[in-house]
Amino acid sequence: MPHHEPPGAESDLDVELWPGESIHVDSAQAAAAARQFRDVLGRFATGVTVVTAISDGTPVGLTCQGFMSVSLDPPLVAFAPARGSRAWPLIERSGSYCVNLLAADQAELSNRMASRGTDKFAGLGWAPSPLTGSPLLAGTLGYVDCRIEAVHEAGDHWLVVGRVVDLAATDAADALTYYRGRYGSVS
Repeated sequence: MPHHEPPGAESDLDVELWPGESIHVDSAQAAAAARQFRDVLGRFATGVTVVTAISDGTPVGLTCQGFMSVSLDPPLVAFAPARGSRAWPLIERSGSYCVNLLAADQAELSNRMASRGTDKFAGLGWAPSPLTGSPLLAGTLGYVDCRIEAVHEAGDHWLVVGRVVDLAATDAADALTYYRGRYGSVS
């Protein structure tokens, strides 16, 4: 008789990549390889962002570590949402997004946006960005507002290239980082 996990339970074949995102693999060998991949790449510290958009009049967002600058001319950035993300199809449909650069005291916000909750924006302070209307979250280090330029398949993720249409920094001092499976900060 096959063994079925209760809803929401992780099996030995579910590998958490970072909070709120895991993949299912087909064998113990693949799980070991995925964990090694995660553990080795976890030694590379990253900043933490929340990517937001407005979809059908409703704010949507997801936490993302995979964010990078791509080009100065034209100004392009990229981020990598998981294929299993529920927020990404809504962001894609909107045609634009805003990358909110999280400050050191925003780990709770990161976890909230990484969750599968239905109303991640309830009680949050935010305002529409001037050009795309995507949510600018209160208390961040800054933002990068974009129109979607291209979307590429990238294994179990998408690689989303955005054309920067607006950006700004705030006076917040310390950045939220993610290193070896834990939040940290850097000035």
